[in-house]
Amino acid sequence: MTLGCSKNIYDSEVLMGQLKANNKDVVHEEDGNIVVINTCGFIDNAKQESIDTILDYSSKKQNGQIDKLFVTGCLSERYMPDLKKEIPNVDQYFGTTDLPKLLKALKAEKYLKISEGCDRPCSFCAIPLMRGKHKSKSIEDIVTEASKLATNGVKELILIAQDLTYYGLDLYKKRELSSLLKELVKVNGVEWIRLHYAFPNGFPVDVLEVIKNEPKVCNYIDIPLQHISTKILKSMRRGSKKENIVDLINQIRLTNPFIAIRTTLIVGYPGETEQEFDELKQWVSETRFDRLGCFLLIVMKKTHMLTIWLMMFLKMLRLIG
Repeated sequence: MTLGCSKNIYDSEVLMGQLKANNKDVVHEEDGNIVVINTCGFIDNAKQESIDTILDYSSKKQNGQIDKLFVTGCLSERYMPDLKKEIPNVDQYFGTTDLPKLLKALKAEKYLKISEGCDRPCSFCAIPLMRGKHKSKSIEDIVTEASKLATNGVKELILIAQDLTYYGLDLYKKRELSSLLKELVKVNGVEWIRLHYAFPNGFPVDVLEVIKNEPKVCNYIDIPLQHISTKILKSMRRGSKKENIVDLINQIRLTNPFIAIRTTLIVGYPGETEQEFDELKQWVSETRFDRLGCFLLIVMKKTHMLTIWLMMFLKMLRLIG
C-alpha cells in the first residue's frame, strides 16, 4: 500500500522488485497475508490518510484477516515512537532509509537506490528531517539497476530525487547529472529518460544540451519553483531571487525551444500579500508553463483569511486551466 508522492511510489517499486527477485509473490494496492504500508508525512491530509490506513490494517490484523503488518515511509520515520505507542499492533516500523532492514524482515536480500535525502533548508519542508541529508548513488550502480530494469522490459526511466540537480556533489564533488544521463542512454532497451524534481539553484546548464541532443532523454523537466516574489522566496529559504528564476527559464527555452516545463507553486504562504499573489499570477500568465501544480498552505487562525486564500487559489487554477 503506497501513500504520498512519486518518491514513495519509486521506493515501493524498488521494494517490490527486490521481493520478486527473491521469488516472493507481490501485489500492489491489494490485500495479501503480509501488508506493507509506505506512508507519507508531508502535509496534514497525507498524514491523516496514512494513520487511517495503518489503523484499518491494524484492525484487520487483530481480526485475523492478515498475518503481518509492516509500516515504512516518511510518517514512520518522523513519528515512530508515537506510532509504536499508539498503534502497537503493527509488527514493525521502519524509517525512510531502513529498506535493507525491511527486506531482511521480509526475507529478501537486495537494496538499490538512486539517491535519498536533501540538503536544502526550505522553511515549509520537513523532508530533510524525515529522509536525512542528500546521498547520491554511484553512476555505476544506477546504470546496473537500469540495465536490470531494461532486461525485465522497462522502457522508460523516470529519474527522481528530492534534488535531482544536486546529484553527484557528495560523491564526486561536482554536479554529475549530465554524466549520469550520458551513461544511461547507452543502456540497451531503455527508450525514454525523464527528469523530475530539478531544483533551480545551481542548475547544471550542461544538462540542457544533453536533453536537447540525446534522443532518449525526453524534452521535459520538472522544476519546483514555489513562488516568484523575491520576498516570499527569501522567507521560504529557497536561496533564489525572481531575476535568477526568470533567467533560468529563459535559458532553458533558449537552449531547447521544444522542452516542456512543469513546476509547482505554493499559495497562501505566511506573509504573502495579495500584491505578491498578483505578482505570482502575472508571472505564471507570462511564463506559460506546460504543466503546473499548486499547493495551498494555510497556517492562519482566522476563518475569513482561509476563505480569502481559497478564493485566490481557485483564481490561480482558472488562470492555468
